[in-house]
Amino acid sequence: MTSEQHDLEIDPRLAADSVPVTDLSLCHIRLMNDATYPWLILIPRRDGAVEIADLARADRIALMDEIALASGVLRAMTHCDKLNVAALGNMVPQLHVHVIARFRGDPAWPGPVWGKAPPQAYGDTPRAGLVAALAARLVTG
Repeated sequence: MTSEQHDLEIDPRLAADSVPVTDLSLCHIRLMNDATYPWLILIPRRDGAVEIADLARADRIALMDEIALASGVLRAMTHCDKLNVAALGNMVPQLHVHVIARFRGDPAWPGPVWGKAPPQAYGDTPRAGLVAALAARLVTG
């Protein structure tokens, strides 16, 4: 991996709304700072990528593998009823994939999470514990 790929600038909105968890082979992983929904964001470290189709074939395969890993870790840790996986990019053009743990009875169930409830920030200690647990599980697979 080149330093350019490793030091990819994160869109300011993604950076403001989330905290770093770890880096995988392709993606920078972040935790959305909203305790209402356990929510990971995977950001492929590829300059100029807006759509999944912008990635080289090997990177598309790696992205799917990393989505599956993140999904499995999030499901195992939260025992969620459903996982929502989406690459929308309507508000933030930088390619990123949301992996959101959903629960029957959460404020947006069964609809999409966007705009349904104001974000509830994690406290510093719970967030740090969750980030550490996620990072440990994501790195060991």
